Amino acid sequence: MLTRKQHELLLFIHERLKETGVPPSFDEMKDALDLRSKSGIHRLITALEERGFIRRLPNRARALEIVKLPESVAPGLAAQRGQGFSPSVIEGSLGKTPPVERAPAPPPAANDSIEIPVMGRIAAGVPIEAIQSHSHTIAMPADLLGNGDHYALEVRGDSMIEAGILDGDTVVIRRSDSADSGDIVVALIDDEEATLKRLRKKGASVALEAANPAYETRIFGPGRVRIQGKLVSLFRRY
Repeated sequence: MLTRKQHELLLFIHERLKETGVPPSFDEMKDALDLRSKSGIHRLITALEERGFIRRLPNRARALEIVKLPESVAPGLAAQRGQGFSPSVIEGSLGKTPPVERAPAPPPAANDSIEIPVMGRIAAGVPIEAIQSHSHTIAMPADLLGNGDHYALEVRGDSMIEAGILDGDTVVIRRSDSADSGDIVVALIDDEEATLKRLRKKGASVALEAANPAYETRIFGPGRVRIQGKLVSLFRRY
């Protein structure tokens, strides 16, 4: 049985997707349910996931799959799952991850260029809301990228200046859900905040370390941080 707030949130997500085709943001969910903070929305989503009503899709910011609705809303919906039922999907815009692992494609010739989507801005300072918009593309030499799927982000903030990453730079990220300690990564915190930091693994915990002594290292417990990709290149306009 769902609580009133859990029921309201599930229906809000379902109706918004049906009406506009665009998933609601955490702020929109918070306002719709008249909650004071997005942490309350995070707890409700976790509860809905534990009860089997939604499923979070890996490697995508705020991507949710609606598995079922309450019988009072859609009688017999659960029974349809074995008869061709196709769940609604709310996807973030960091791109689609293929359901099966593909063999990496060989890199293009060295003198070729590849169009990389610029997904918005990333904070190299205090974390900001997760990246969602695809604004434009940039051309990058193929020999600077190698294998894999890539996207670019515009840097805002100065917390990574001692790593040579300045405010206004554009960083190129290779998509990955794992990284080694010491890698500079795009990290998604609590499924709602994204930041560019150096990863340090401390047992079961994760530390996000700035490259500027003015910023403190932030340490998070298990499950709070998901890796969205690793830094592979950057360029700067003068």
